[in-house]
Amino acid sequence: MLSTDKLKNKEVINIHDGRSLGFIYDIEVNLEAGTIDGIVIPAEKGIFRFFGSREDDFVIKWDRIRTIGDDVVLVDLDTF
Repeated sequence: MLSTDKLKNKEVINIHDGRSLGFIYDIEVNLEAGTIDGIVIPAEKGIFRFFGSREDDFVIKWDRIRTIGDDVVLVDLDTF
């Protein structure tokens, strides 16, 4: 079993192009279904990251996750 604490702060790599998308900041949960809908990657905001809003964050749907390793999460995204 994987706790949310262990999932957070893992680096996310897109296997489509090998690019790092950032680190998991949060998860998106469907309380009605009791499932995880996706992982949240904070939007790039440059040096002053705190000026960005939460709406700019990027959600990767759970079905796009291919592997969760010890240090990284591999996802398959055609476009980002």
